[in-house]
Amino acid sequence: MAAGKEAQTTVKDDMGSRPNGDGLPPLDDGEVPYSAPLHRKLKSRHIQMIAIGGIIGPGLFVGSGNALHLAGPAGILISFSLVGIIVFFVMQSLGEVATLIPVSGSFTEYASRFVDDSLSFALGWAYWYLWVTVLANEYNAISLVIRYWAGAAVVPQWAWIIIFWLIFVGFSMFGILAYGEVEFWLSLIKVIAIIVFFIVSIFISAGAIGPQKIGFKYWNDPGAFADSINGVARTFVIAGTLYAGTEMVGITAGEAGNPRRAVPRAIRQVFWRILIFYVGMMFFIGILLPWNDPDLLSAGAKTAASPLTIALSNAGINAGASLINAVIVIAVISAGNSSLYVASRTILFMARNGKAPKILGKVNRSGVPWVALLFSNLFACIAFLSVSDSAGTVYEALITLSGVATFITTSSHTSANRATICLVHIRFRAGLAAQSQPLSGLPFTALWYPYGTYLAFAANVFLIFFQGYTAFLNPFSAKDFVINYILLPVFVILLVGYKVWKKTKWVKAAEMDIWTGRRTDLDDEKKREDVEGLGRAEDDGERTWRKKGWLKKVKNVVIG
Repeated sequence: MAAGKEAQTTVKDDMGSRPNGDGLPPLDDGEVPYSAPLHRKLKSRHIQMIAIGGIIGPGLFVGSGNALHLAGPAGILISFSLVGIIVFFVMQSLGEVATLIPVSGSFTEYASRFVDDSLSFALGWAYWYLWVTVLANEYNAISLVIRYWAGAAVVPQWAWIIIFWLIFVGFSMFGILAYGEVEFWLSLIKVIAIIVFFIVSIFISAGAIGPQKIGFKYWNDPGAFADSINGVARTFVIAGTLYAGTEMVGITAGEAGNPRRAVPRAIRQVFWRILIFYVGMMFFIGILLPWNDPDLLSAGAKTAASPLTIALSNAGINAGASLINAVIVIAVISAGNSSLYVASRTILFMARNGKAPKILGKVNRSGVPWVALLFSNLFACIAFLSVSDSAGTVYEALITLSGVATFITTSSHTSANRATICLVHIRFRAGLAAQSQPLSGLPFTALWYPYGTYLAFAANVFLIFFQGYTAFLNPFSAKDFVINYILLPVFVILLVGYKVWKKTKWVKAAEMDIWTGRRTDLDDEKKREDVEGLGRAEDDGERTWRKKGWLKKVKNVVIG
């Protein structure tokens, strides 16, 4: 306990010596660009919509077609529901720590402080790779989807990649407040579009729109499953990738004006947003399209379209199909912004802690890590691989690789990774107990701890290995084996290599730094509100929820 008090005093002095402190080294006049903190200007409404926009990317519009083709309508409901439950508990774990310690390094920094610095090194590079690969997916997706229009089809695929590469660079160079505002409106457009699609889907299925009544006939012919359990297994990794943006809330907490309000509100709605946007989307495309539809994206396809676009076109709503395609373009811009945001903040933390080249830790006067942004976007140029190969094959390979990185990030293998968001949370709780810190001091506590956290931990460990088992079926597929498992030995090499090189040690619970990065200014604000009688209704979520009308409840669940 004494060690904890001493650490707390040190942090308060340190953060008081510089504005916008973020647990980074003190400012030095000669190295300001390499140590200046990021600006904390994101508002609560920005955090809410970023949390939604992070999970509604072009992968949901396009990748869902590949998932339906591989697993069938029942198969994708099973895989996306199961992974959704796992993601929910992972987010509960992340929310508890991020609300108390809102730093832009997020769980990569937590791994260093609560587990082992070597884990932070391996995890940081794996997470950065995940997001630059997701960004490459966005480039490949837009180069396919935009060619739905005849006028756009005359432009080469590589040209579209270059055009959107420049657009992403331009957006990413604006400050954090501009990013938050752009994401707010782009995410709002995506939310409205999906809700409208759900409503239209009901009319199409009932026969009110289109040439025929569909109902659930595609569940009978060609069937509810495309390849039984094998198809379900193949879509676990797709689900893992498409859910990847949910943990973005932990990153944005470091640049939020008041994370103690914004982050818990976003976390509490994760379950309903997963149920509505993901499971809901899988349900509707599963009843509108057969899994063997020739227009769905699959390996060997020369072009690809969204299942939403195909469903509307089949119903004779060509204008609506064109509108959906336009929404997907907006989704790509939004997802590209988010991918660059997360990748740049992750590599920024790595650079400022000696785990990446120092130059990547440089920021400009607007608090923009421009070097990290350019570096990440340049790496994403692997998207040009799709120009010389089948677009469908490359898209599937890239999304699978990033999916493996997702499971590594959100789980832990005891002999390889030693850390995950869930493990970090477990270790964080151990640190609180060892330093005699009461749970009542936490602004947000994870639901059903420890059961939910351990369930998510075990499930992710299982999925790391299970999602690629189809490579071992007769005949053995060397290509699928490499795609599904290549990142595992790389992760182990990074972890063990850094541990041996730096001689890092497992962090003892009694010595954990559970103080640096806490927002002491928010403690003062909370005390002032309590004295003035303000903010009590918002803090008591249950009481506030009961008082709200049903329209406001729906609005909070869907938008925030």
